[in-house]
Amino acid sequence: MNTAFQNDVRYFNVKRPMNKPEVPDFLRNIRIVLARPSHPGNIGSAARAMKTMGLSQLWLVAPKAFPSEEADTLASGAVDVLRAARVVESLGEALAGVTVAAAMTSRRRELTAPLSVPREAAPELVARAQAGETVALVFGNETFGLSIEEVEMCNRLVTIPGNPAYFSLNLAMAVQVMTYELFSHVDVGVEYLKAEGEAATSDEVEGMCAHLEQAMARIGYFERRNSERLMRRMRALFNRAGMRREEIDILRGFYKQVIRAADGHVPPAKS
Repeated sequence: MNTAFQNDVRYFNVKRPMNKPEVPDFLRNIRIVLARPSHPGNIGSAARAMKTMGLSQLWLVAPKAFPSEEADTLASGAVDVLRAARVVESLGEALAGVTVAAAMTSRRRELTAPLSVPREAAPELVARAQAGETVALVFGNETFGLSIEEVEMCNRLVTIPGNPAYFSLNLAMAVQVMTYELFSHVDVGVEYLKAEGEAATSDEVEGMCAHLEQAMARIGYFERRNSERLMRRMRALFNRAGMRREEIDILRGFYKQVIRAADGHVPPAKS
């Protein structure tokens, strides 16, 4: 049996945290327009939904109550979006300079404009914003939605599909769904969220398995078992797991203590 692994060898795994990616500047070309919102809490929650998806341009058309402590509370860490919000008296003002305005609606409309769902509409909206155009997503009042006049001021119709028998989506929820769909078409990956640390090499996994074999032999685990067959399965298990070097270190530290205990070197119990 190879005894090289009996030495107290440690692999020092220096973590290199991956920098978080930045959201692209062109997202500033996308406005979220809330027309006549009646509940300040929804304004705050919408601001939070926006910031979560990298958006910052909030326009409020004739809000019933704003600024508001309730809005600040529900915005959580997105109060800066509220502070920068533009408050206007008409939808026409909110759409000044906009080339693509998508009216969010859940009602049947007697309009000829094609109706799309967020997943269908998002690629064009993102592409137009990336090209430097100003895009607006227009959400109506919590109770009455957008008026027919307001919808006619927009050149896209978008609806969020749901249960036909019961569809009751809160204003802030609708903002979250639509902004998520937009962000899913932005090139911002999630690699920075993946596990840190370097992958273990095959020889490091093999060394760890040999260390395990020694520990199992030292405690008599193989007395009634086929050691060769069992270790083949253990190697296959660890190779499938995609071990990290830090995990190898943890397991080898544990095996070392098992061997020490089997040899009678038991550390004193903690008081």
